[in-house]
Amino acid sequence: MDNPLVSPELGLIFWTTLSFAILLFILKKFAWKPILGAITEREEGIKDALASAEKAKLEMENLTADNERILKEARAEREALLKEAREIKNKMISDAKDEAQIQAGKMIEQAKTAIESEKKAAMAELKNQVAELSVDIAEKVVRAELSNKDRQLKLVEDILEEATLN
Repeated sequence: MDNPLVSPELGLIFWTTLSFAILLFILKKFAWKPILGAITEREEGIKDALASAEKAKLEMENLTADNERILKEARAEREALLKEAREIKNKMISDAKDEAQIQAGKMIEQAKTAIESEKKAAMAELKNQVAELSVDIAEKVVRAELSNKDRQLKLVEDILEEATLN
């Protein structure tokens, strides 16, 4: 068993330790700083990314809350507009009904006035016709009565008697 790796000698241990120390020195001088810098930089990048993600999460929550608030306001405004539109519609219908009733009342009054006027005109016409007819009849009766002299005297006497009695 003369294998130097299995039973190490003092020289081998020295040179191995020395090689390892030189390697550590070179690594420390040239590699550790860039590696640690890269690791630190990566760590900072991860921390910044986490902070940005948290900030974005908070902003999203705020935006969601704002959106909900805006939606609620929009719904409330829509309801108010619909209510106002319903009130305006009802008022317009009510006003139209009132106006129609007023117009109907005026038309009825005008019709009553027209009927009354036509009635008076018809009555006046009827009175005129009755008067003319009466005058015609009286004229014919008087002619028939006055055509005879005895009748004339008798009529005058009768009229005088009635006149003195009244």
